[in-house]
Amino acid sequence: MIAVSASDESIRTTELLKIQSAVSILPVFEDYDGDRIQQMARLIFDLFDQEDGLDALFGLVRDNLPERLNETAYALACDVAAADGSLAETELRLLEEIRYELDIDRLHAAAIERGARARHLRA
Repeated sequence: MIAVSASDESIRTTELLKIQSAVSILPVFEDYDGDRIQQMARLIFDLFDQEDGLDALFGLVRDNLPERLNETAYALACDVAAADGSLAETELRLLEEIRYELDIDRLHAAAIERGARARHLRA
């Protein structure tokens, strides 16, 4: 989630609120220490400053994310990307890379993306 938000070199308030909300209320984060969000943000920014940082990031994800949560992770990434009402090209490229790295089926990804879009439409 943080990587998608930081992909355009800034973390917007709406994106940060979406991340904090997800960590606070979703069962998948019940044992997660919410105070680690800032620490993770610094790690992501440090990785993005490195030449092979994105590869390192996906290595960490593969090592720490159970495969059964791949679609959940992608859904949360899509929600963060959609939270501010616009998708930057860098966010779209990172979502594409996440789909590939997490081996998300294209049809499932489309459904997840459509759900995120529907949840974040503005009147």
